[in-house]
Amino acid sequence: QVRLVQSGGGLVQLGGSLRLSCAASGPYLQYYAIGWFRQAPGKEREALSCIDISSRATSYTDSVEGRFTASRDNAQNTVFLQMTGLKPEDTADYYCAIPVFNPSVCAGAVVSPMKEFDHWGHGTQVTVAS
Repeated sequence: QVRLVQSGGGLVQLGGSLRLSCAASGPYLQYYAIGWFRQAPGKEREALSCIDISSRATSYTDSVEGRFTASRDNAQNTVFLQMTGLKPEDTADYYCAIPVFNPSVCAGAVVSPMKEFDHWGHGTQVTVAS
C-alpha cells in the first residue's frame, strides 16, 4: 500500500522560505519519479517540478524556476521541496505525487502533467502574506 505523508506548510511573509516534506510509507521513493504540484483556490492543479527516477534530472515550471528546489533523501525515504523568495501568488495547497506504474515519467527534464501520476499526498497548505 502506497502512502505519501506531507508536512511543512504554513504561513510565511513575502520573501520568506519554507521546506515541504513528503514521506513515503510503503514504497521506496528512490525507485520512482517524483512530482510536486500546487492548486490555488479556484484554479487548476499546476505541475511545479519533476525529479526523474535516476535523480539525475530535475525540471521546474517557469513560475518557480530559480526559487524552488526539489530533492530526495533516500535514507529517510522522503522528498523535499525547498521554497525561497515566496510571493503571495505562491499561496496554494501543495501536493507530492509518484507514478507507480510508469517509470518514464519526468524523463528528459520535462515537468510531467498530473495525469501521469497515480499516487498523491494529502496536500499541505502554504500561505504567503504580503
